[in-house]
Amino acid sequence: MKTLQNIEKEFFAPDGIMVINYSGQVIAFDEAAQRLTGCAPDSLILKSYKQLFGETGFAQEVILNALSSGEVYTNIPLDFTCAKGKHLNFLTSISPINQPGQGIIAIVLVFRNTAEMVSLFKAYQEKSHEILDEKNKLNAIFNSRWEGTFTIDKDWSITSFNRAAERITGYPAKTAVGMKCWDIFRSNLCRNGCHMETTISKQNPATSDELIIKTQDDRNIPVRVTSAPLYDGEHNFIGAVETFSDISEILNLRQLLDERFQYENVIGQSKAMQRIYQMIENVSQSDSTVLLTGESGTGKEVIARAIHKNSQRNKAPFMAVNCSAFAETLLESELFGHEKGAFTGAVRGKPGRFELAEKGTLFLDEIGDLSLPVQVKLLRVIENRQYERVGGTQTLTLKARIIAATHKNLEKEIAAGRFREDLFYRIHVINIPLPPLRERLDDLPHLISYFINKYQKQFKKNIKSVSPAAFKLFSNYDWPGNIRELENVLEHAFVVCHQEVIETEHLPERLWNALDQPTRPSKQAVSGFLNRTEKQIIIDELKLHNGHRGKTAMALGMDKSTLWRKMKKFDLL
Repeated sequence: MKTLQNIEKEFFAPDGIMVINYSGQVIAFDEAAQRLTGCAPDSLILKSYKQLFGETGFAQEVILNALSSGEVYTNIPLDFTCAKGKHLNFLTSISPINQPGQGIIAIVLVFRNTAEMVSLFKAYQEKSHEILDEKNKLNAIFNSRWEGTFTIDKDWSITSFNRAAERITGYPAKTAVGMKCWDIFRSNLCRNGCHMETTISKQNPATSDELIIKTQDDRNIPVRVTSAPLYDGEHNFIGAVETFSDISEILNLRQLLDERFQYENVIGQSKAMQRIYQMIENVSQSDSTVLLTGESGTGKEVIARAIHKNSQRNKAPFMAVNCSAFAETLLESELFGHEKGAFTGAVRGKPGRFELAEKGTLFLDEIGDLSLPVQVKLLRVIENRQYERVGGTQTLTLKARIIAATHKNLEKEIAAGRFREDLFYRIHVINIPLPPLRERLDDLPHLISYFINKYQKQFKKNIKSVSPAAFKLFSNYDWPGNIRELENVLEHAFVVCHQEVIETEHLPERLWNALDQPTRPSKQAVSGFLNRTEKQIIIDELKLHNGHRGKTAMALGMDKSTLWRKMKKFDLL
């Protein structure tokens, strides 16, 4: 007896679709129809439908009736003569295609294998209540796969509109027929490069396009569409046929899988990071000067860019200057700019970062390394919002917002006479202290996952996670270089690792000594890491297979029911 899984794999396929014109010739026969009947299209196209249905009988009667009177038939059993003379009974629906001014020009037959349906139903009847529940789910899937179908003529007027199209769009067929398709669907691509333009202008089919349509009550519905040219019995192009299906649920899953944290490249869910998110949101709505403090490698420039991106200045430049990277004279020119002849080698005038930042954001990294003379000049600029180029006399206005950052304790620098107190209070309007990585180890799984995804693309390797032993090394290490060091360690691992999981031997030697040290992360972080890693793997595979659970389960080597339980456990349903 066939198992439920085998039946699912065998029978979950599209319905066959064929079109018969008013002359009784088959003018369309899709891939699903070929699979169900075993008939090649060359043996049927522009041939009489009687090759499939015979000269007499019930099928002959209903087809002639549909062609002559426009009778609609839903789910009626018809006998087909398939390849090699094999007779099969298919559950068939027949809908006429009406051409304005011409009447019925063709009929569309949509059919499915009744024997397969009966076998599937019997298989479900033999199962327990659990299998019966699964049957109801599969029946729901069957129902949700019904596709809307409509046709248009060469003037873009709708000539037929099936019941599924009515259900999805909310428009009754009597309203839709005769209208332009863009007046019904009102898509974001209508008359602006939609798939139908290719089908009508070049007579080429288009498959699996996604777009947004509006229903009759003005709701936005995402759909996946397939279109193909439509020909009459003499192979004259007369329009196009389209099928479309509502993909709202698929996109909801895609949105769930694509969720990231609130700010791009700012990773973490610890309490410390939640406070930083709140600060970013607050300061982004103001123009106040911000001071970011924290050890080297904690991500100060990432936070500065997040503030800029979420502010009203986000369309203007973000200019970053590392104050420790230039000699005093060069830094002054870099910030203020200079005029021609201002100093030896100044052969032409050059705007400084104050000027280039325009109305954007000027990020002064490592401001604690500024010399005292430059501190005096910077203080004047911040106070008056005015400055002059080196060697110049024209007064310019600073329009940019200033965000400063340092790894030093500026209060100690003030006490030592290396930093001006008045400048400190000018830049210390809003302070955002960034915690070192060793104080937010609960974020390790998220950071590791982020960098693994990054380096998967860069190195084109299928590395998916780190082993528990390797994670223990990560957890016990002090991370003096913070997130920057973590990123470098994972890049090192990607260079030397040639398997799917990063092991301890793929990590730099300096991490190995941490094995004998007390475990530093919270118990929740350690115990939850494996679950987070497994969840991320499932998310990645679902994204790879566009949310298809059957393909995802097969790729992961597990049963579909097991995948369903894990998705429920991780709140992915």
